[in-house]
Amino acid sequence: MRPDANRCFVCGPGNPIGLRLRFHIDDQDVCRSEFTPGPDHGGYDQLTHGGIVFSALDDVMANWMFLKGIRAHTARCEIRYRQPLVIGTRVLLEGRLVKQKGKVAFLEGRMLKADDGSLVAETEASFMIVA
Repeated sequence: MRPDANRCFVCGPGNPIGLRLRFHIDDQDVCRSEFTPGPDHGGYDQLTHGGIVFSALDDVMANWMFLKGIRAHTARCEIRYRQPLVIGTRVLLEGRLVKQKGKVAFLEGRMLKADDGSLVAETEASFMIVA
């Protein structure tokens, strides 16, 4: 972890209100993490706030870049919510590179329910690679 990421809302271990997700890249070149939203992550009707879902997916893609030693920032991200996420439901996150063209990397992310593998949300994003 970068020293300045300690307070990152999604992955920073020093952020007392953050998600504190941990990321790794597996042997299939996929960045992975898992998350169980709690009561503080809700919107209405015991559902996880869409911004929390979005933030987790943005970070699983960004961490694919980071763990590969590439510094980049989100340029554009589009999300498609497939089903609501009930508070307390464990989910799996996946992020992978689709292609890279010059200083722009294109990634996709998915959030799946851990119990049945059903798709909660998916993202497509471009990241600006910086020196």
